[in-house]
Amino acid sequence: MKSRALLTLLSDGQVHSGERLAQQLGVSRTAVWKQVRRALDNGYDIQTVRGRGYKLARPLDLLDEDSILCALPDAVRDKISLTVMDEVGSTNTEVLSLMTDATSGTPVVIADSQSQGRGRRGRSWRSPRGENLNLSIGLTFHGGFAVLDGLSLVLGVAVAESLEKLGVPDVRLKWPNDIFLPGGKLGGILVELQGELQEGVVRVVAGVGINVHMEHADDVEQSWSSLVRHCPGRAWARNELAPALITALLDSAEAFSRNGFDSFRERWQARDMLQGQHVHARGGETEGTAAGIDAQGNYLIATSSGVVAVRAGEVSLRVSL
Repeated sequence: MKSRALLTLLSDGQVHSGERLAQQLGVSRTAVWKQVRRALDNGYDIQTVRGRGYKLARPLDLLDEDSILCALPDAVRDKISLTVMDEVGSTNTEVLSLMTDATSGTPVVIADSQSQGRGRRGRSWRSPRGENLNLSIGLTFHGGFAVLDGLSLVLGVAVAESLEKLGVPDVRLKWPNDIFLPGGKLGGILVELQGELQEGVVRVVAGVGINVHMEHADDVEQSWSSLVRHCPGRAWARNELAPALITALLDSAEAFSRNGFDSFRERWQARDMLQGQHVHARGGETEGTAAGIDAQGNYLIATSSGVVAVRAGEVSLRVSL
């Protein structure tokens, strides 16, 4: 983005004169004005302060590839190939296109905004500029498709524990792939297969979306929350959140590959937001009390006729009203 240098100067939220910006950028004041207009067209809220200059409506948390890489442990940094983008249709799609090159390291794509983000069952996932963290990573496992049982739950545990280490209280998980706070949904995880199974190698893309700075979303019908809403006294930086999540996701995927789902089961159930509630399986007739998960990550519902296990690929759960 040509206006990124301008946004970097304005990211502190202070007023900057057109003359000073022109000097710092090495361009004319007219060129500064054009960059301001371009940034406005791209969705950034830049205000003109009469007689003084320009300022962002609020400080901007810009993504920076070098900052993210520097914050990663050496062992993790050496494993991955990181791409940070201003805008993308879907970070999952970008990782899918990169996974064919096995020599470049584990692909990780982070985008400032995505216009075609996907949730479970093809639902759209809205993510405006500068608001959230959109991160996808390519993972490889050995064995048949059965080795993936419980993977989205494992990654949910990884995200929850990572957030808790950063000081976020009351993180809850909703089967099979949603991350919640008391105020509503904080984010989600989408796991997609990469092509066909070949020689016992299973490749998947795991996408994680977290609401970070979002404070308004009038077009979102369900209850939602964000890190700034839940922890308003904390200055959240996506360049700190991203390396924490990348590390947690890789570590958990490696532990899952070695040991399977069993070591994650209790950790997931400790954060189960549906436990003990009356639920029903959408799209089916199963109704009863939420009773946690089995050894494969299927959700258990205690019905009047016994305990029924539901698979993530078949139905989703909602609380009965």
